[in-house]
Amino acid sequence: MKNVKTIALATALAATAAMSAPTFAAERGDDIHAGDYNWMQMNYMYAVNELPGGSSHDYLELEFGGRSGVVDLYGYLDIFNPSERPDSDKSGSPKMFLKFAPRFSIDAITGMDLSVGPIQEVYLTTLFNWGGGDADLYGPGAGDVNNASIGIGADVMVPWFGKVSMNLYKYYEIQAKSWNGYQFSMNWFKPFINFDNGSFISYQGYLDYQFASDDDYSTTQASSGGVMFNGIYWHSDQFALGYGLKAFSDVYLIKDTDGFKSTGFAHYFSATYKF
Repeated sequence: MKNVKTIALATALAATAAMSAPTFAAERGDDIHAGDYNWMQMNYMYAVNELPGGSSHDYLELEFGGRSGVVDLYGYLDIFNPSERPDSDKSGSPKMFLKFAPRFSIDAITGMDLSVGPIQEVYLTTLFNWGGGDADLYGPGAGDVNNASIGIGADVMVPWFGKVSMNLYKYYEIQAKSWNGYQFSMNWFKPFINFDNGSFISYQGYLDYQFASDDDYSTTQASSGGVMFNGIYWHSDQFALGYGLKAFSDVYLIKDTDGFKSTGFAHYFSATYKF
């Protein structure tokens, strides 16, 4: 799902994780493993006019996550142009991108119930983006995407939406050895139509917004920017089909220009098999 110039989080929503309905820290009592779960699914995706640059391409995504004790985990591995079609926008580009995002429950680590009001559980949250990248991202031959973020996160109950994950990160560019601004991220999963056979339709998505970034590196770098994904998906126990509309604004801190678009909309189509 990442563009080759990824320098910020653009995570897909972990739909199965939301469906698993894990217990909150306040409900775990003395057993931090009460309500542990894990999940994995395979998504075949097609992106139309993905920004920046306006790329249209297919990719295979292995998505996974779960909860074990103090650790709440989400991640995915993308394999671009899996059939190596020469007419693909990803032809000749790096094949794989990995996102790895473990969160560590402060409630479970300390044994304290930190829930208050709509806040259900508090986390030390981390995010790592590796690969998929651009040989000239930091200069000629400088290599793939390689960045990390650390911050504070929480599961928050929001009217109508239910549980929403919210995280505020400090962003670190590993290649540049530099801290550079902040990122706020949130994701949601809301079933809103239920069928008699147990399947349902959901509104699911995420928002990632970078801000207070140093734009002195280049005249083409913005100080803020982000994405918002809005998906409508049909789910059964084993399968899912979905469409997503993704809005971009100076995405990955690349200023939008006539020569290289980084602001606009893209379309995503998805077919999923759940393990």
